[in-house]
Amino acid sequence: MRQPSLFGQMQGELVGSFLLVFFGTGSVAVAVLTGAHQGLWQVATVWGFAIGLTIYAVGAVSGAHLNPAVSVAMAVFRGQDFPWRKVGPYVAAQMVGGVLASLVLLGMFGATCRHFEAEHQLVRGQPGSQLSAMWFGEYFPNPAVYGTDATAFSQVSVVGGFLGEMIGTALLLFFIMALTDKCNKLAPLETNFHPFLIGFVVACIIGIVAPLTQAGLNPMRDFAPRLVSYFAGWGAIAIPGPRGCEWWVYLVAPLFGGLLGAFIYQTLVLPHQTGERIAAGGD
Repeated sequence: MRQPSLFGQMQGELVGSFLLVFFGTGSVAVAVLTGAHQGLWQVATVWGFAIGLTIYAVGAVSGAHLNPAVSVAMAVFRGQDFPWRKVGPYVAAQMVGGVLASLVLLGMFGATCRHFEAEHQLVRGQPGSQLSAMWFGEYFPNPAVYGTDATAFSQVSVVGGFLGEMIGTALLLFFIMALTDKCNKLAPLETNFHPFLIGFVVACIIGIVAPLTQAGLNPMRDFAPRLVSYFAGWGAIAIPGPRGCEWWVYLVAPLFGGLLGAFIYQTLVLPHQTGERIAAGGD
């Protein structure tokens, strides 16, 4: 079957990234601003199902990277299928989709957010207002769990936040590589069940990492909404962040983590896979 053009693949990434941010960031907005989601696992479940469904929707068009960390790791370790020349266009399309979804969510929940800020005596853009900004970009420690004061900051250092995002994204890419490996006899490629499992992986990681860093695991998922919140009045609380480093931690740590997780799979596991998968495209 003929592969879609690069522009068509970019459209797939744009639509997929819109859906990921709309459902994922939207679930955080509902949990933070309204309390309608009770418990972290409810938010994680929405994230997981949304990612699985989005992969089913656009995966045949673009591969459904939806994440610059995935695009970079695929270019490094599976360059025969995804060359470096596609990384820039993919990331650009992902960012556009994320920004558009964030603008839609701002329109939907803007009034609710203002009520939340008034109720909690938050001044948008001032210290502590990351509690209302956290449904856009992420913060460490998680403001809804630890609070926003110096005591909270002392419990999760910058190094701790970086490690949380790096390890979480490493786990994500490790499982993506495993679940999409044509040589992995147990990868459910013929049944097309792997999108659901990738979504479940994300939910599991969120269940562990989110209390520390909100589990961004995706430079686009953090920076696109963060950019919208910057212009929506949060200013320096959004970029560079209350510690002055949030904007780059959530960009750099997932990129390193994605490469680490893909490297571990490709070097420690893949060489020992022996099951050739003719039906999944093996030679």
